Amino acid sequence: MSAPKPAYDRSGISAGIAHFGVGGFHRAHEAAYLDTLMAQGQAQDWGIVGIGTMPGDVAMRDALAGQDHLYTLVVKHPDGRTEPRTIGSIIDYRFAPDDPDTVLSLLADPAIRIVSLTVTEGGYHVHPVTGELDATDQDLAADLETPERPKTAFGFLVEGLARRRAAGHAAYTVMSCDNVPGNGDVAHRMITAFARLRDPDLADWIETEVRFPNSMVDRITPATTPEDIAALKDEHGITDAWPVVCEPFTQWVLEDFFGDGRPPWDQAGVHLVEDVEPYELMKLRLLNGSHQAMAYLGYLAGHRYTHEVSTDPLFVSFLRRYLAMAAPTVPEVPGIALADYQDQLLERFASPAVRDTLARLCAEASDRIPKFVLPVIREQLRRGGPVEAGALVVAAWARYSEGTDEDGAAIEVVDRRRDQLAAAAARHDTDLLAFLADRELFGDLVDHEAFTTAYTQALASLRQTGARDTVQHLVGADPDQEVTP
Repeated sequence: MSAPKPAYDRSGISAGIAHFGVGGFHRAHEAAYLDTLMAQGQAQDWGIVGIGTMPGDVAMRDALAGQDHLYTLVVKHPDGRTEPRTIGSIIDYRFAPDDPDTVLSLLADPAIRIVSLTVTEGGYHVHPVTGELDATDQDLAADLETPERPKTAFGFLVEGLARRRAAGHAAYTVMSCDNVPGNGDVAHRMITAFARLRDPDLADWIETEVRFPNSMVDRITPATTPEDIAALKDEHGITDAWPVVCEPFTQWVLEDFFGDGRPPWDQAGVHLVEDVEPYELMKLRLLNGSHQAMAYLGYLAGHRYTHEVSTDPLFVSFLRRYLAMAAPTVPEVPGIALADYQDQLLERFASPAVRDTLARLCAEASDRIPKFVLPVIREQLRRGGPVEAGALVVAAWARYSEGTDEDGAAIEVVDRRRDQLAAAAARHDTDLLAFLADRELFGDLVDHEAFTTAYTQALASLRQTGARDTVQHLVGADPDQEVTP
């Protein structure tokens, strides 16, 4: 890596945070905020040690190890400018399957005061209908059998806490940075429930001693492409095995609830608050929900990038219609005008520089749709409000799960429930409610006539006339006519 070194002496940085799930988002967000503090001469004892538990994490281990754990964060501006910055806040990386003992030793070290998580929505082992811990998970069961050689982030977290307790050390704070509603509360419930299956006394200690702050995190961070790597070399002379690209916008709202200290994140632009929920609902239901609203319809219609959908007048009209349905379910957000926030979202989505793929937004829908879209639909059903836009989003997911686009090209469906989704979608010729009948995903939505009527009409139209005609029918004959939220 031939990039400018950070503007601080990394030899004086010591570990204070262990992070599970070092991917693009973590490196564009939490690690970048810490780097800002370190450049100010602060947070010198809060260096990050990354932890990978999945087979695919080998690539991250090798990329970071080959360049002293430095990497380039490339901010892509809408006008085409790129702004590279070398990040130095990650000081080490450990691949757990190679040597779980080194990871457990790290977690037992009292110098580690925060363990943060970006393990995706599915990494919390929440049953999609009951909302409780999915104790049938085979990896969790294995971690209960051999807690000293865990496989999952939960297994490592709980064993690390058990060792802290046995040694008389203070517990670390568990800080979720995932797009999960009430992410700290969910981490608290799921991790404690897992610990209770192992040792009720340990679970009681976790309940008392461990803090789980909620957070809302936001920065569009598409997957790094070979073209990004080549452009960084050609335009800036920087060779980096795995840079990160992102938009200029960044936001982090964090509950100020820590057990053994924290970095002065407020001095790097983090909003420290008592209640994250309004900000979180705004982001999940408007930004993340809009991503789902554009992803499947846009892909079926032939678009492949978010900026393509977001500059197509017909789909902009639909996004506005979707936002008009979702916005009333969001409570007042201190300091933010929701109408302005929605306009800002559409501007961010339309940036051609970021080149976020629809395939990324379509992935793992069975984790995302139930958290981002279904709560909006249920709230509108409760109010007797409109659900047509939400029904079309769910129907587009069902149509996408059939596995071919409107030109007959195969779709690579990336989802932990892919086989079940495909099997249900394969029955659409004879049963338009087959996909919606999965109560593990949709609960009782199939029993609500106001929703099923809109859903079956949308799905039938998608299958017969395609995404563009279906969207145009919903928003009106004039695709340039926008619906004001």
